[in-house]
Amino acid sequence: MPKQITTVKKRLDFNPHTFLSTIGKGRDMVSFEKKNTIFAQGAATDGLFFIQSGKVQLSVVSESGKEATLGILNEGDFFGEGGLAGQLIRMSSAIAITDCVLLHVEREAMTLALGREPKLSALFVKYLLKRNIRYQDDLVDQLFNSSEKRLARVLLLMAQFGEQGVSEMSIPRLSQETLAEMVGTTRSRVSFFMNRFRKLGFINYDVGDNLRVHSSLLNVVLHDNDGTIAAQQDKNSTLSAGEEPPAEPGEPLDKDRAKGPPLPGLVRVRN
Repeated sequence: MPKQITTVKKRLDFNPHTFLSTIGKGRDMVSFEKKNTIFAQGAATDGLFFIQSGKVQLSVVSESGKEATLGILNEGDFFGEGGLAGQLIRMSSAIAITDCVLLHVEREAMTLALGREPKLSALFVKYLLKRNIRYQDDLVDQLFNSSEKRLARVLLLMAQFGEQGVSEMSIPRLSQETLAEMVGTTRSRVSFFMNRFRKLGFINYDVGDNLRVHSSLLNVVLHDNDGTIAAQQDKNSTLSAGEEPPAEPGEPLDKDRAKGPPLPGLVRVRN
């Protein structure tokens, strides 16, 4: 068989999902127990990771010591790919928030595979574009939506709502401090809304370290009014619909925020 035909056949046979779920040259399967550090901010880059199972938290710490959670990643997500763009050190830290199995791909191996395999390149670019859209949605969410809506959206996204056609999913229970970092608010406001969500049946705590998120929480994200959203659905609440939870220092009251467009990701899921 001519060499050119053999090369074309190999490319047609290449399966990017197999590449990202098996070991090989420059690819190793690694395991991390819950709460273990996968890599630390400031460490040298040594390739990227692809999540086989488990959940990973990305966070960054400022020079003054203030910490922010960038996101929670799930099975099928990439992270640590900055080295492909020339970053020499890690710009964030990655922590396993559950037991994790990850495929570690060395930078040279990934660069070579992306150059040779169009299917892998297309999959990788699609993932990066989806994440870029998610970051844009996060910015819109932060600028326009109340902390109540932002918290509801974070919980729904963590539960991967709509992706598997189920009405509820369990996610690892995060501390209220971590949720506050992700939402961009105070721990007291997170506590206020989490208690209300639980009372209304939007969430409930499973046995162990899991939190169960119900699809009914989507009503909080899509509902639009000038007061506390969930309060209007809580007939037995001692608070009126317009009464505010603990204030955010330096931030406008939720009822005084500008009205933003609905977030496409969650709206598409509902439709």
